[in-house]
Amino acid sequence: MADETGIRIEGLDELARTMRKAGVDISELKDAHTRAASIVADYAAGIAPRRSGRLAGSIRPAKQAKRARIMAGSAAVPYAGPIHWGWPARNIEASLFLSRAAQATEAQWTKAYLDDVQAALDKVTGA
Repeated sequence: MADETGIRIEGLDELARTMRKAGVDISELKDAHTRAASIVADYAAGIAPRRSGRLAGSIRPAKQAKRARIMAGSAAVPYAGPIHWGWPARNIEASLFLSRAAQATEAQWTKAYLDDVQAALDKVTGA
């Protein structure tokens, strides 16, 4: 069982370094990551398995500068991981609701992310 799932954007670290050198506020990438993660989180909340609705209510984007991240669960909802990944010893089948949400909304979050990165790059003036 993997610890996390994700889609890697090749060259993201290099983009961040280049933008920093060009004088772009790197926090603009944080906003781009949050916007992309919000698209996935909203969709995931709609397809998450439901009994009480607490799992769906715990899905949220994390605001991070280096990646888009969607979080699910909390101390009050400790079962988010087993529901997503499954737990064969307990006869819990994997639902992969976060992974499916990322795949289903890929065109939307990719466009939003690229639009935000382009807007940040468009602010670069220079030599």
